[in-house]
Amino acid sequence: MSSGWIGVGNGEGRNAAVLAAPAVAARRLPWGGLMSGPPKSLATRLFLMAAFWSVVAVAFAAVFLSTLYQRSVERGFDERLGVYIKVLVGALAPDGEQEGGATDVGNLLGEPRFALPYSGWYWVVTGTDSGDVVLASDSLAGDTLRLPSGEKGTQTAAGYWQAYEAGPAGEELRVLERRIVFPDNKGYKIAVAGNASDINRDVSAFRYSVAATLAVLGLGLIAGIVLQVRIGLRPLGRMREALAAIRSGNKDRLDGVYPSDIAPLADELNALIDSNRQVVERSRTHVGNLAHALKTPLSVVINEARAQGGPFATKVVEQCAQMQDQIGHHLDRARMAAQRRVIGAVTDMPEVSSRLIRAMQRIYGGRDITIDLHCAPDLRFAGEQQDLEEMLGNLVDNACKWAGRSVSVHIDRRDDRNQAGRAFARILVDDDGPGLSRQERSEALKRGKRLDETVPGSGLGLSIVVDLATLYGGQLSLDQAPEGGLRAILDLPIV
Repeated sequence: MSSGWIGVGNGEGRNAAVLAAPAVAARRLPWGGLMSGPPKSLATRLFLMAAFWSVVAVAFAAVFLSTLYQRSVERGFDERLGVYIKVLVGALAPDGEQEGGATDVGNLLGEPRFALPYSGWYWVVTGTDSGDVVLASDSLAGDTLRLPSGEKGTQTAAGYWQAYEAGPAGEELRVLERRIVFPDNKGYKIAVAGNASDINRDVSAFRYSVAATLAVLGLGLIAGIVLQVRIGLRPLGRMREALAAIRSGNKDRLDGVYPSDIAPLADELNALIDSNRQVVERSRTHVGNLAHALKTPLSVVINEARAQGGPFATKVVEQCAQMQDQIGHHLDRARMAAQRRVIGAVTDMPEVSSRLIRAMQRIYGGRDITIDLHCAPDLRFAGEQQDLEEMLGNLVDNACKWAGRSVSVHIDRRDDRNQAGRAFARILVDDDGPGLSRQERSEALKRGKRLDETVPGSGLGLSIVVDLATLYGGQLSLDQAPEGGLRAILDLPIV
C-alpha cells in the first residue's frame, strides 16, 4: 500500500488542536462554592446558583417577617400591660387610693386572671425606697415577682422597663414596670406581668403561615428557574445540535439565527471551519505541486538510465517507476480530496473494509491465504475514506505478507470512551506468521524501519498508520496474535 497523506494530516492536526483548546480550557476552569468538584453543565450551574440564592432569600424573608411580627405582637402586648399600669397608678394616687387593699384595686383592671392563683397574670406595687411590697395581685398567692429594672430589663423611650422573666410557677412572663412619684413624695414601682405563651402562640401561628406561604413561593420560584434555564439555554442546545451535525458530516457550517450573546461565537466557529478548510487545501495544493515538480526530473532520469543500459540502470529505472507510481497516487488523491469536506467527514467502515478485503484476496490469491472479516454494522469512522483505506490497507497488506495461511480482521465498537467523551472502534488484524518479539514490535513502528530486507516494501507502512491514527486522536499498537503471529491493534474515533 502507498504512504499516507502527511500534508493533510499536519493541517488537520493543527486545527484539531485549536478546536480542542476551548474544551480543555473549560475543563480547567476553577470552580468555587456550589460549583466545586467536577465541571457541571451550564444548565445545572445556573439552576443550582439561582435555586441557592432563592432559598437564601426565602429563608431571610421568613426570619425577617417573623421578627417584625414578633416585635409587633410584643408592642401590642406591652400596650395592654401599660394600660393596666396606668389603672394602677390612678388607683394609687392620693386622691384615688383604695382602702380595700389589693382585691379592690385588682377589680379596677377588669381582668379576672389577676385573681386566680398562679394564672400567669400578675401585678405588684413596691416602695421605691424600702422595696417592700405595698400591694400585689391575688394571683401571686404570696410569692414575689422579678422586676425588669434589674440586669435583664431594657428601658423604653416612654420610661417603662420591659423584660422576659420566670414566673412563680416557672412559666415565662412578659413583665412591664414603671416608676412613679406622687406629689406627696411617695414613690412606687408598679409592675404588671402577662403570660408570654400568648405571644409565643401568636408568633408560632404566624411563622407556620409564613413558612407555608414562602414554601409555595419557593417552589414556584424553582419551577420558574427551571423554565427560565430551559428557555434561556435553548439556543446553546441548537448550537450543540448543529455542531454534532457538522461532526457527523450532515452539515459543513453552523446555520440559523442566534441571540446577540452567542452570535459572535457562531461566527467564530464558522470562521474556524473555513480557516481549517483553507489550511488543508493549501497543504494538498503544496503536495500536488511537489508531485508535479518531481515528475519531470524522474522522467529524465528514467530515459537516461534506459539509454545507458546495464544492471545499475535497470535498478534505477525500477526504483524511479515506483516513485512515479507514488506520485501518481497522491496526485489522484489530491484531486479527489479537494472535493471533500475536512471537518465533518464520515466514512462507512463495513463498506470500506469489505471492499478492501476483496481487493487483498485478489492480490494474494496465488498464496492461498484466507482473510476473514468481522465488522460490526453501523460503524462510521470520523474521518476521510482515503485515510481509513490507507491505515487498514497497510495493516492487512502487512499481515498478508507475513501470514502462513490465514489473516483475520475484527472491527467492533470499543466499550469505553476517552476523556472528551468520544467513542472509538477497535480494529484487530491478526496473522499466523512468525510474529515479532517485544523489541522488534517497538522497532517496527519507526519510520523507514524494515526488519526483513528480503520482503518488498519501503518500511513506511506501519509508521504511516501511526501518523494518521495519531492525527485523528487514535493509536496503533502491536501485540502477539492468538495464532502466534502478529496482532495489530488500531483504535479510531467513530460517530
